[in-house]
Amino acid sequence: MSRRDVDPLALDDIIDERKEEIEKESVPLCAHHHAPALIPTKVLRGHTEVVTSCQFCFDDTKVLTSSQDQKAILWDAESGAALMVYESGHLSNISECALVPNKKRLITASWDKSLIAWDLETGKICWTASQGGLLTSCSVSGDGKYVVSSSDPENVLYLNSAETGERILQVKGHHKAMITRCRFDAQSQHVASVSEDRVIKLLDMVSNKTTLSINSNHTNVISNCCFTPNGRQLCTASWDKTLRLWDIQTGSYRSHGGLTLDKGHDGSISSCVFSSDGSVLVSGSYDRTVAVWDMDAVCRTVVLKGHGDWVTDVSISADKNWVASASKDTTVRLWNIEHSEEIPAVVETRKTQGMGYHILKVGRNCTV
Repeated sequence: MSRRDVDPLALDDIIDERKEEIEKESVPLCAHHHAPALIPTKVLRGHTEVVTSCQFCFDDTKVLTSSQDQKAILWDAESGAALMVYESGHLSNISECALVPNKKRLITASWDKSLIAWDLETGKICWTASQGGLLTSCSVSGDGKYVVSSSDPENVLYLNSAETGERILQVKGHHKAMITRCRFDAQSQHVASVSEDRVIKLLDMVSNKTTLSINSNHTNVISNCCFTPNGRQLCTASWDKTLRLWDIQTGSYRSHGGLTLDKGHDGSISSCVFSSDGSVLVSGSYDRTVAVWDMDAVCRTVVLKGHGDWVTDVSISADKNWVASASKDTTVRLWNIEHSEEIPAVVETRKTQGMGYHILKVGRNCTV
């Protein structure tokens, strides 16, 4: 099996590999369904392999995705139409993509050991930066100046100029095992990284040094992380089926450890993201579900079911009305959770002949 066919986050025994067969000729790119008291859902079809990342952008009017099919796609969130396809740049899987704020520029990181900057409007390549290994993640600073990326198997953290692609910093052996995710905080002051070594590290952008290293109490690989908008807390997602919250401002975790959010998923957790005001957390899992968490009550409120395979990434719109989820089943789903508090049961979608999917029911609970 070639490296391109191997998912670096794959588990041998985590989940059954069965997929629902998709009849692409009879299913539109975006399938809408609205039912009284049920969550409206849109299914975006255009990628041909695992969708590795998704994010809302441009005031929630667009959705940006990347895939192992070596493409990134910009979608219209309302119609589900693919507005631009960014392709013929990478030679292997795209692991993640990120927008450069206020620059109309897209960054993609790939297993072909390169970062590429694309012009969002024309789809042309602005620059290419060769790195030292297979790139597993990338993130752009909130001020639009820098791109951070992580590399396997050297476990290197790279810092590049978002404008030119020039390498600014290279931190070799940043972790003892593969870095699964790297993330800038909203203030562009720190880069958090998590790894298969179950350690959380914080790189200070002023000193260019690691100022924080947390030996987490996760019992399996840390797969993802995200900052609260104020940068005070970090959430980590793990294959141990839990999420943990770390107060990195006060350092209270030193005596109490991270706050554990469990019983949210039955499988390894792949992804997590906070809403723009920090009041909602969304997580995705290899159990094929998406969970929505109320951070004021610190409990799970909604579970979204419908993907035919692992959920690989999640995003939430700025207005908190929509959740996006990317999946190994090659689709992206947009879930309207605006009125989810009115729904008593679990969002479950099944394929129906000719029209893609329909919603059966939705479920709510509050569990920690």
